[in-house]
Amino acid sequence: MTIDGPAGAGKSTVAKLLAQRLGFLYLDTGALYRAVAWKVRADGVDPADRDAVAALLPSTTIAMEYRPERPRVSVDGRDVSEEIRTEEISRMASIVSAIPSVREWLLPVQRRIGAAGGIVAEGRDLGTRVFPAAGVKFFLEADMDVRAGRRHRELTGTDRPAALDQTRQEIVNRDERDRSRDLAPLVPAADATVVDTSTLTVEQVIERLMAVIAAKL
Repeated sequence: MTIDGPAGAGKSTVAKLLAQRLGFLYLDTGALYRAVAWKVRADGVDPADRDAVAALLPSTTIAMEYRPERPRVSVDGRDVSEEIRTEEISRMASIVSAIPSVREWLLPVQRRIGAAGGIVAEGRDLGTRVFPAAGVKFFLEADMDVRAGRRHRELTGTDRPAALDQTRQEIVNRDERDRSRDLAPLVPAADATVVDTSTLTVEQVIERLMAVIAAKL
């Protein structure tokens, strides 16, 4: 099962709760891109230097261990689960995720994780490219102001409390990168159910998704 969508649409929260409701594993594919970004920063590489980033990949090992709330992620044997959740790494992950070689390198990693089935995977190109044969696909979206407000609240109390206008601009920039990249741009899969979460509570979103799942499975 896949849940795609832009930043602030509610993917992570909904995917975690849906996985718990169904007794499935939760696959946070964004954590994999954050792990690559962490390696890029650790090695002092410019995330916009595509050749330099690509050169890091063959010597990089990323592993993910599942936990109910948040997966444990390690890079080259080091647990970076908390370190990859900073806003700096988030911004870097947005940049490296647009690099085709990074997306190609992580493709088999994601597919190996999903091969056993019984997962709720959330990301940006899962229904279109990573798991095109998934039995149930969703695409969550929301009004830009709503998404900015949600993201701003998430940042409160973290390493960098951002101004709302700044948060909104960062989401606009992220959308542009995600929707305009040549490889696997952010678009709903043709067979995905699109849900606008702007005026819905998390529980209402879950109930809508569960209704679709019940009808398809």
